[in-house]
This record gives sequence, structure tokens and C-alpha cells, in this order.
Amino acid sequence: MKIISFRTPGLGDQSHLLTHDGKGILVDPQRDIDRFLSAAADHDVELRYVLETHLHNDYLSGAEQAALRSGAELVLPAAAAAAYPHTPAFHLEELPATGGLSIRPIHTPGHTPEHTSYLVLIDGEPVAVFSGGSLLVASAGRPDLLGPERARTLAKLQHGSLHRLAGLPREVGLYPTHGEGSFCSTSGVGRHTSTIGAEQDGNPLLALPDQDAFADQLLAAPMPIPAFYEHVGPVNLLGVPPLPQRSTPELSVEEVPGEAHVLDLRPRTAQAAGFLPGSTGVELADDFGSWAGWLLPYGEPIVLVAEPGQDVAEALVQLARIGLDDVRGVLRDLGPAATARFELLDLPAFLERLPGAQVLDVRMPSEREAAPLPGAVERFLPDLIAQGIPAELDPSRPLLVVCGSGRRASIAATILTRHGFDPVVLNQAGAADVAAALPTA
Repeated sequence: MKIISFRTPGLGDQSHLLTHDGKGILVDPQRDIDRFLSAAADHDVELRYVLETHLHNDYLSGAEQAALRSGAELVLPAAAAAAYPHTPAFHLEELPATGGLSIRPIHTPGHTPEHTSYLVLIDGEPVAVFSGGSLLVASAGRPDLLGPERARTLAKLQHGSLHRLAGLPREVGLYPTHGEGSFCSTSGVGRHTSTIGAEQDGNPLLALPDQDAFADQLLAAPMPIPAFYEHVGPVNLLGVPPLPQRSTPELSVEEVPGEAHVLDLRPRTAQAAGFLPGSTGVELADDFGSWAGWLLPYGEPIVLVAEPGQDVAEALVQLARIGLDDVRGVLRDLGPAATARFELLDLPAFLERLPGAQVLDVRMPSEREAAPLPGAVERFLPDLIAQGIPAELDPSRPLLVVCGSGRRASIAATILTRHGFDPVVLNQAGAADVAAALPTA
């Protein structure tokens, strides 16, 4: 038996392909399924099952399409009640596979009500468990994504699910779907797979004394929920169409549709030198799609801005993973229309501007709490859209913007220019570096 894991760092998730005796089992595939099907072909295995642990909020599932293309049997938690053909997985009703291998569904509610983990057995002996968003590496899947009204109930259910999985033999391998970088996880720890024994020994959530203490811990300081999550879940319930096969025509500025949102994926240095007024700048990186889904109105048309020769294929895949399919084209030459600008400064130059300046900190609340920046106005980056620009900021004065590295501050700068600000961004350094440089009282 072999398990191949496919990391998607920008979403903090991973899918898994188990191979054994010429058969394959694919677990929690994302929408761009070619990479999984190619791996199955490379290992000369026929897919027997495609398994889903839960209805995902953070990405569109590729499970239905992978099953249709490969002829595999699609298996979803029985309580998911998805609106397309599938085999329901019932608690402890084993799925036969091949060569002595079988799959035992284990109902593990908490991250979602229907959540189901899958225990892999060979000749009746448990060897691995696909735990989805239940027991994670030194963590657990968060229980609050379906709303605060259900969060405490789901947190208590998650307590029972974690202990159910932790009762498996110590040598069983643990293969979660969510991990570091995922907003579906309660924390990030830098590892993606584990063993039951390692979690018994080191997962701090398993050491909490009871359900209430566990729920208190999980709900004490919840992370923000990306705006696109509310749209992705219903699509996964109703059925996800195949990844779009499309060309992206090159447009001139004059050809940009009036209803389209302009999304600039060039390096932040290029954006700072000049970008299209009203556009949103999100430098292309692993988390490009997540920020686009969080900051742009979901499902509305998009036009990309890219440098000459810059490959937009990765950007299109990241957008499609969360259902942003309506990309009308790409701009390669902004010409004289690139009239909006912001300034990028390194730490020494930024510190010179600091005395008497207005400062905006766009980090997450948990980051600000861990490393506060005295005197800064605080607003998490997506809340510049959801809540607006803080009223105490004065657009007639330069505004210094900080985050953890300059990435989110640069995105914020493109938003702030729409409101008449001249942003100055701390680049390649963060708020903690500024705080450390301030004189002590």
C-alpha cells in the first residue's frame, strides 16, 4: 500500500491517492482533477473509489467529475445528501476494495454535521485513516463555519470525534485534508500527516478535560471566515461542473467590460509603479485565488492584468478551484491608463516616515494580539471591503500601511487608492519589525 499526498498550499489543504494491488482510492480531490488522474495513470492503478469526507466550504470538489471520468464509485457521507448520484457512506459499513483492503467509514461530526473519516484496513488490520477536517496534526477542524448558532454544538461533537479517532491503534497513519494555511483548521503547525500515536502524545486538544473545555478552547478566538466560503458549500451540495476549458483573450483597456472587476496579478513592484484605478492588486502567489475570492464579489466577471509574457494559467486554476470561472480576458499593456500608484519602502525608510504619521495595520486580529503595533489603526484586510475604510483615517495625509510582510499591505494599498489615499507600504518586513524598532518607554 502507498499513499500519495497532493498539497495545495494556498488553501492549506491536501488530497490523497491510496494505491494497492492495482487499484486506487482518491480522497477529497479538488476541482483540478487532472493531476490526480495523471498520478493514478503513472502508478498504473485503476480508481476504485473517490471518497469525500465532508461537504467542503473552502474549495469546489472534483470528486464527482473524477468519478465520472475514471469510472470509480463516488462515496459521500450518508448525511450529506448531495444532489447527484453517489454511494452513501454509513458509519462502520465497510466498503470492499481489493487484495484484502477495505475502507471503514467512521462518522466524525464536528467540523460539519455529516463529516465522515475513512479507516483503511488491510487483511482486517487498520493501517491508515483519512480524517478530513476532524483530527488534524496537533489541531482539529474548526466547528464554526456553519454559523455561530451551531458552533458550540459542533465543537462538542468534535470533541467526541477526536477521541474516537485517537482510540485507534498508535501505529495507524493519520492523513487529514486540512492543515497549515487552511481557514478550516483551528491552528497551523507545519506538518501535514502524522500517526495516531503522535497525536495521542502531542495534540493539545486531546489533553483537555471535557467537552466544555474543548468547546471553549476552539471558540475562544475564531479566525475570520473567507467570504467565498458561503458560496462554495452550496455548489458542492448541488454538483460542480468540470474545470472550464477556455482561452483567455488579450484585451486593451478600452475593451474591458464595464461590469468586470479588474484583478492585477503582477508583482507588487509593478503595481506600485502604476495600476488601473479601481482595480484590486493581488500579486500571483499560492494564495492568490483565496484573496481574490475574499475581496471580489463572488461570481461576477473578472479581467486579469498580467505582465507581458506572464503565464496566467496558474491564476485561472486558482480562481476556478473556488468557482470564479467568469474571466473575460487579460490586459498586458495598461499604457497611460495606469495612473494609480502606491509607494513601497524598506524598513529603515519606513521608520523615517513614522513619526507623526497615520498607520494602518491590516493583519488578522490574532496576529495583532500576538505582536501589537502601538498607535496603529487596526482593520483586517478583507474588512476594508466589508466594513469600509476606518473613519479616523485622513485621505489628505499620507498613510503608512503594514501587515506581516508587505503582501497584504500592498493589496490594501490598491483598495485605499479608490478612496483618495496615497498609501505607503512597508515591504519585506512587518508590523512586528516596526514595533521592535520603536523606542521603549
